[in-house]
This record gives sequence, C-alpha cells and structure tokens, in this order.
Amino acid sequence: MGGTKAAVRFAGAFLLTAVLTACGGQGADRNQNLEGFTPEQIFTRGEFELSQNRQDDAAWYFSEVERLYPYSDWAKRALIMQAFSYHSDKNYEESRAAAQRFIDFYPADEDAAYAQYLLALSYYDQIDEVGRDQGLTFQALQSLRTVIEVYPDSEYATSAVLKFDLAFDHLAGKEMEIGRYYLRQDHYTAAINRFRVVVEDFQTTSHTAEALYRLIEAYLSLGLVDEAQSAGAILGFNYQSSEWYDAGYKLLTSRGLDLKSRGNNWLSTIYRQTVKGEWL
Repeated sequence: MGGTKAAVRFAGAFLLTAVLTACGGQGADRNQNLEGFTPEQIFTRGEFELSQNRQDDAAWYFSEVERLYPYSDWAKRALIMQAFSYHSDKNYEESRAAAQRFIDFYPADEDAAYAQYLLALSYYDQIDEVGRDQGLTFQALQSLRTVIEVYPDSEYATSAVLKFDLAFDHLAGKEMEIGRYYLRQDHYTAAINRFRVVVEDFQTTSHTAEALYRLIEAYLSLGLVDEAQSAGAILGFNYQSSEWYDAGYKLLTSRGLDLKSRGNNWLSTIYRQTVKGEWL
C-alpha cells in the first residue's frame, strides 16, 4: 500500500514538472489538452505564467481550472486569480467580468472584498486625462463606495476611501476645465453653471476655492455685483489662506467692492447656511 502511494506521489510530481516546463519559454499552448491534469497542477502553471509576467497566459490557465473543475475549491481560487491576472495585463473588461462572477458566486467568501476592490480598480485605473468622458469615473465611484460600505473592516477599505476622494476630485476637475474654457470664450453663463456645480456638489474637493474665484470673475463680467461679492464672502471665510482668496480680494477691492454677502441669490443662501447656520 505504501509503495502505491509513493508511486502516485511520484507520478503527480512528474506531471506537475511537465506542466511547469512545457512551453515554459514561450507561454501557454492553448491547444494543449489539460483534462488529464489536476486542478492544482493547472493552477500552479497559472502561477508560473504570472511569475514570468505572462498575465494573459496565466488568466487562461486559471480559466481552464474554472472550466474543467467548476464546483471545486480550486475553481474559486482560480476565479479570483483570473481577475487579478487580467487586471495586471490591463485587460480591464475581462478583469471586471471575472471579479463580478466571483462576487455573484461567492458573496460570503473572504475574498469577496478583494473581488469588489478589483472590480472598482478596473474602472479607476482607466481614469486618466480630465478631458475624457467621465462615465468610468462615475462607475469607479459607485464600485469604490461598495467596498467602503459593504466591506468597511477589510484591508481594502482605506485604499478605497483614498481612491474615492481622488476620483471625486477628478470629476470636479472636469467641471473646472469646461468652466475655464467657457470663461475664456466669454460664455459667462455657461461658465457659471460649471463652477456652481463644483461649489454645490464638490465642495470638499481641492477645486472649490478656484471655482469661487472664477465665479467672481464671471459675475463681475456680467455686472452682477451682489453675486460676485457673495462668492468673495464664502471665499474669504473658508479659504483665506489660499492664493484664490488673495486674487479674489484684489479683484473685488480694485473695483471698490468688499467681500460681503449681498442680495438674495444662490451664493448668499450658501453663505447664510454654511457660515451663519441659517437654514430657513
């Protein structure tokens, strides 16, 4: 009996060596029939491909584990590794699909938080220039929020919070870029609409002080003095140490105006609510 077990172990070791070395210098042979291999052996080959920086080949081996042994524990492990491999290869769509499949099949598993985090990263890592369509940014925010709210005690929550803040700031930057463009074209109303979005919806980002200054510029250009002074009042109360406060102060005082809330407009309402605490 002992000899039989030793023979089985030897055969397994031989097979595993064959899997690791076959096509080792050139990546996966996708015509290879893997049905004679155990899930562990195929999984190990996937890990080997990852170690060789052949992420797409690694993902293929992990997908074969899932295909050939769909209800095994190895299939579950291979699925999360698929998501990781595809993401490492910048194949974000396939990474997202694998991560979502893991969440759907194993919602209570300890790796579900990581799958959700990878799903969020598949959107987040595609955010680049401010000028791009921001649909991916919204998707990233939604997915990162899920990590934060559903898995608050996971090791990924802190990173998700940081990335959420950066993505949120990115959206504000998009509004600012468009607003500045309209301002340069003397389309003051269109510019005001963009800067207003930043002040009302993205007030916690790094762009709010500049948005208030740009509102001063735009409203003065339209001759709307009360609105310009109200923007200056908020700027002076919340951002007095910023360069935008200095610029706003000089711009208003050079016209004999002060930084006080005036009239009954949306900015004076914000001033009363946030500075004076008058909500009615």
